[in-house]
Amino acid sequence: MIKAGLLGLGWWGKIIIKTLENSDDIRVVAASSRSKEKHRSFLSENNIIFFDTYQDMLKDDSIDAIIICTPNTQHEEQVLQAIHFNKQVFCEKPLTLTKKSAEKIIQASKNAGLVLGIGHERRFDPAMERLKSLIEDKKFGEKMHIEANWSHDILAALEPNNWRGSNQEAPAGGMTGTGVHMTDLFISMFGSVDGLFAQSSSQVLDFETGDLSVLMLKFKNGATGQLSVISKTPYYCRISAFGDKMWAEVRDLKHPMYKAENELTYCLIGDDPVKELFPATDTIKRNLEDWSRAIRGKIEYRFTDDQKIENVAILEAMDKSIKSKDWVKL
Repeated sequence: MIKAGLLGLGWWGKIIIKTLENSDDIRVVAASSRSKEKHRSFLSENNIIFFDTYQDMLKDDSIDAIIICTPNTQHEEQVLQAIHFNKQVFCEKPLTLTKKSAEKIIQASKNAGLVLGIGHERRFDPAMERLKSLIEDKKFGEKMHIEANWSHDILAALEPNNWRGSNQEAPAGGMTGTGVHMTDLFISMFGSVDGLFAQSSSQVLDFETGDLSVLMLKFKNGATGQLSVISKTPYYCRISAFGDKMWAEVRDLKHPMYKAENELTYCLIGDDPVKELFPATDTIKRNLEDWSRAIRGKIEYRFTDDQKIENVAILEAMDKSIKSKDWVKL
């Protein structure tokens, strides 16, 4: 079993600890955060050892891996520190905020012979896996277009000065919260992106980064893509793919963290739509357990280095396009 130390005891860090409490592959046994006092009860209830500093946790030889759940601008330095101590690293998305930074992290991880995990759990959703298999089937035909909308109000209650609403930590509206999951799926299903155009706006919330963003993509294979992300609306998530012989679509019934069922519908030319229902799945756990198995050499982790880098490059290009109001080539 992989014994992990977690950096960052915020909302998501605690979800990861609870997610892994019954795992036979990986458990969080230690944590470090800015303050111990406000987490004292949680640490005690979950039998988590607390380290006053990240460096102290890295120096502990009983810890095999580090899970990073901190503000986005801190990821590069914290990942590199873990690699320096020869710890396996799982970093929450986005990996970093620039392509250059992502390349630096991935090269350091490769040089050390480590498996770099990334928090894009939507790839592990059975409905998304089924969607990918349909797209890769000859019956789908030529890849034409893929589009998605992942919107919610989960972060709407945050104070305007929260880091999740800042341009520095969370550029391009809600992209760092949910949108980067969709662009990761786009890459895995439709391939590399050639260029993009993005817009953002502030309609309701006082977030510096805005409360909605829209992205248009051109893939290297000639297909197109579109993504919308809204930070103040009832929960909605849909991804639709169009081939010249079939369309297929996945819709969430609830946010994945509530482990709800998902619907997939597809339709071939000349046929009636076919609907499939997929059971609730803990995709966060599946991702972390697959990563731990990859560390032990039992499987190959399903994210390639090029995909990890390109998804960060898309986020960086979006920020550039929003500011310049121009098309940006990747």
